[in-house]
Amino acid sequence: MKFLSNSLLAAAAMSLGMFTSAAAAQPLEKAKACFVYVGPIGDLGWSYQHHQGALAVKEAYGDRVEIAWQESVPEGADAERVLTQMALSGCNIIFTTSFGYMDATNTVAAQFPDVRFEHATGYKRDHENVAIYNARFYEGRAVQGTMAGRLTKTNKIGYIASFPIPEVVMGINAYYLHAKRVNPDVELSVVWAFTWFDPAKEADAARALIDQGVDIIASHTDSTAPLAEAAKAGGAVLGFGQASDMLDYAPSPRISSIIDNWAPYYVKRVGEVLEGTWTSTDTWAGIREGEVEIGVITDVVPADVKAEAEALRDAIAAGTYHPFTGPIRRQDGSVWLEDGVTAPDGDLLSMNFYVEGIQGDIPQ
Repeated sequence: MKFLSNSLLAAAAMSLGMFTSAAAAQPLEKAKACFVYVGPIGDLGWSYQHHQGALAVKEAYGDRVEIAWQESVPEGADAERVLTQMALSGCNIIFTTSFGYMDATNTVAAQFPDVRFEHATGYKRDHENVAIYNARFYEGRAVQGTMAGRLTKTNKIGYIASFPIPEVVMGINAYYLHAKRVNPDVELSVVWAFTWFDPAKEADAARALIDQGVDIIASHTDSTAPLAEAAKAGGAVLGFGQASDMLDYAPSPRISSIIDNWAPYYVKRVGEVLEGTWTSTDTWAGIREGEVEIGVITDVVPADVKAEAEALRDAIAAGTYHPFTGPIRRQDGSVWLEDGVTAPDGDLLSMNFYVEGIQGDIPQ
């Protein structure tokens, strides 16, 4: 995993709208759509949910589309090798589903201009045959933070973070801000796991939080291990499904979830390859578009708290509320957003600071 300088992170703001054209394309009778996953499909989280999107493509187009995939591909040189092999194997479009595939995606795309590449959660589109797509996960974190702030009995909530990239940092901030909004006494502890998928490390992180008195845990890693650890507390510790619903742990400790619904996007983009209309785009969808879903809130959550969380979800969906609306200060006390001001996407896509009230430092 490569960490980014502030200047590179700031380039995210420039990525929106960079390309409006793509390499010349013709309609296809049949196509091959390929997917690269950073973890195993069986993680029941991030990679699992991307694979559900791939299966939706197959269901939508039947014999017109062949799908292929590779699981557990490390970020870095291995990704470049796998992408090259996929391009050589006849893939017409390749979805690279982890932030750390960004450089490999653009490097290989330069070598295969007739292949379409789609990179998830990154910001680089160095070539006309590269598109990027993301989801506004922070919207779901705001809903989870509201529940966490209401439900904690110790006033200590926790967050298992993967890597210090803007996508993760904005989730931490949204989670804390909305917990603090409903519970001024709440404290947040963050444990950095430095992995997307490693059940042992994720379990260790959960135990470390529980040992600190944390009784509500959110995570930005891919396995069910944090929920498994919470389950050992006999109802004293609650948590959330991450990326997929993780209903095996409902109604407790899993009280709700953020579900990444990639299927509509994948079906649409593969359809455009078949039609010959694919272009390089930058897509960042959320609750409003149905790409981020809030999993069913179980009856462990009191009715009034459930109603509050669902009302927040609905306001975000309606566009009447933005989770990053001022006044908000940075951790050092400096003003980030004045009262009533909404954060521009560029600020979010380059976010490298905690908001006021969160203790500790973001690893560099």
